[in-house]
Amino acid sequence: MLSRLFAPKVKVSAHCDLPCGVYDPAQARIEAESVKAVQEKMAGNDDPHFQARATVIKEQRAELAKHHVSVLWSDYFKPPHFEKYPELHQLVNDTLKALSAAKASTDPATGQKALDYIAQVDKIFWETKKA
Repeated sequence: MLSRLFAPKVKVSAHCDLPCGVYDPAQARIEAESVKAVQEKMAGNDDPHFQARATVIKEQRAELAKHHVSVLWSDYFKPPHFEKYPELHQLVNDTLKALSAAKASTDPATGQKALDYIAQVDKIFWETKKA
């Protein structure tokens, strides 16, 4: 009798960890936009204290962007996505490498390159949401 009382009433399934709505590449984009904005501000300020604080913030934001891209790759994208988009593994790798480069650089072009890759991931992500 107790087993029936505590037995699930409804079974659910999802292609990701939770029913959709919790993943979004916008999180990575926002962090990467912060990286690029900090890089631009660093170019206009020679104060060593400002540079030190900006470097910490830039590196933290780049790591957060990498985290969000990694979560999409490991938790959201599934085998059917990789079958339909065979370039996705390489694209995610390139995105993560671009974010690492932006983390290590003060050149806003590296931040823009990371944003360009994130935009490609974003495009595929939203195409998979339509399916």
